Amino acid sequence: MKQWKKYLPVYLILLLALLATLFWYALLREERGGLLTVSFLDVGQGDAIFIEAPSGKQIIIDGGPDTSLVRQLGSAMPFYDRTIDMLVVTNPDKDHFAGFIDALLRYRVEEIIEPGTQTASAIYATFRERVADEGAQTFLPKTGDRIVLDEKRGITLDVLFPDRDVSGLDTNDGSLVTRLSYGEICFLLMGDAPRGVEEYLTHLYEDRLRCEVLKVGHHGSRTSSSEFFVQKVAPQYAVISDGKDNSYGHPHQETLDTLKEFGVNVLRTDTLGTITFETDGVELWKRK
Repeated sequence: MKQWKKYLPVYLILLLALLATLFWYALLREERGGLLTVSFLDVGQGDAIFIEAPSGKQIIIDGGPDTSLVRQLGSAMPFYDRTIDMLVVTNPDKDHFAGFIDALLRYRVEEIIEPGTQTASAIYATFRERVADEGAQTFLPKTGDRIVLDEKRGITLDVLFPDRDVSGLDTNDGSLVTRLSYGEICFLLMGDAPRGVEEYLTHLYEDRLRCEVLKVGHHGSRTSSSEFFVQKVAPQYAVISDGKDNSYGHPHQETLDTLKEFGVNVLRTDTLGTITFETDGVELWKRK
């Protein structure tokens, strides 16, 4: 007991130093330096995009096919953070939502967005049960809806598609398409939207589709990324979220050839792992 009392002041100093370190870490983390962070998470053959605004608002677009999402969030989010503002499902295929089932157990979620397409899969029913247990607000977005991530800096996520009731459409045909914007920089996030939707969007928005980063539709499948569409978007980077040696052969060579034709820098999660960008609304950086 005497020995313990002798070193008590030392233990107290070490404890205070640890608490101070944790406090400053949390403070610096919350300030974020005015940067928007967008991470295309390595979840195998699926989509998962983690977005964190300077305001601290966090959105995850798609949850990947399995528990990989929770593991990746352990690196993307600080260890003490157990809340997520919004989960977005671009379509109810397993590779876009299954990871949310475990995420809803670990994190408190405020809102959930779904596209409105239908599926009879048992795993989606499990997801819906987990959503009900969570008690989060859910809604179906439509073209023109705007989600504000940072009001002070004007960071928004705009819904480009669907613009109608898609409950009777194929899950890919009704895939949610969004545009993330911060100042002069934007990310066009295509979900699994096929060429038909791409063509419709080019007629609907004309030259307003131009973005620095294109999240390639349907994991680089030949069913998406037409030459006309890629030319209209004119991205600096194209991100393909796919799994190593996947059974679908994604990305297809036709898609890679199209992106190469227009001089786009292709980044793939199966070869690079998680791909993270940061922007201050003027400049765009790919984190190494």
